[in-house]
Amino acid sequence: MKTNKLLFLLLFFLQFSCNSQSKKINGLSFVASPKHINSKHINPVLKAQSNYVALMPFGFIKKLSSPIINHNTDRQWFGETEKGIEQYAENLQKNGIRIMVKPHIWVYNGEFTGLIEMDSEKDWKVLEDSYQSFILTYAKSAQKMKAEIFCIGTELEYFVAKRPKYWQQLIKKIREVYKGKLTYASNWDEFKRVTFWGELDFIGVDAYFPLSDVKSPTVIDFENGWQPHKKEIIEIQKRYKRKVLFTEFGYRSVDFTGKKPWDFNRVIDNVNLQAQVNGLQAIHNQFWNEDWFAGGFIWKWFIDHEDSGGENDNRFTPQNKPAEELLRKLYAN
Repeated sequence: MKTNKLLFLLLFFLQFSCNSQSKKINGLSFVASPKHINSKHINPVLKAQSNYVALMPFGFIKKLSSPIINHNTDRQWFGETEKGIEQYAENLQKNGIRIMVKPHIWVYNGEFTGLIEMDSEKDWKVLEDSYQSFILTYAKSAQKMKAEIFCIGTELEYFVAKRPKYWQQLIKKIREVYKGKLTYASNWDEFKRVTFWGELDFIGVDAYFPLSDVKSPTVIDFENGWQPHKKEIIEIQKRYKRKVLFTEFGYRSVDFTGKKPWDFNRVIDNVNLQAQVNGLQAIHNQFWNEDWFAGGFIWKWFIDHEDSGGENDNRFTPQNKPAEELLRKLYAN
């Protein structure tokens, strides 16, 4: 009888361990703010059933051809700096929430970072040194806070494509100071051309794939739209034998949200709460049950929950919308 009981406990432990290891990353992109965070800002994250957040420090450049990245300065919002993400992480980790550190660059006039390109070899070298200083600052910070994942860059297609040797060397330097898992946040139409996936732990994709031209797409519309993209994702996953992580995913609560999901400029367009719900349901249907899929981070989550989103908001956040209720159910599974 005692042997049977011990066997039962062993089987239970093994099952629990396997389930824990197979748990998806149910993440939120935690937007930086000018202030410190406390339990008031963390409780909504817990209520959303999230087990990870992405913390996003920022560096700034003046234009697409500027080689200098300004970062970690007193002029930035607190949550965009080294001290800020460490304060955020400390409070989030106390509540059992894991961390991905995901540095971003912002071009002052809002131009797409994937188009950053230098005009001369001299400027490329300056950019490389500046970016190394920027990224190693946060790699060291990620190691200090014991963050589970570090993202080595976000949507930097031209920089990545035109300076391949630099990125190979940079990954080695990051590995020297940070011992956790590495990824890179490639744009949805960039991931197929990234050559260093084999040097990282996850294939990272900002998953704003065009899925439907319908004004108010159904779940089926979204899922049908996913099929050609999913096929390409699986091809890259098999080639590099790395799990896929959606470093960003999400939909605006707006008409035609599946047409160009990356488009954040249609400010005055009609609110469509159901289209956002349908998009989130479809992406979970298509990916969250796949063994090769690690999970993802929804774009985006503001720290002042009660003042964010709402039924009249047509932006990306799911907060205080039907999308948040759905997300809670999906992340709880």
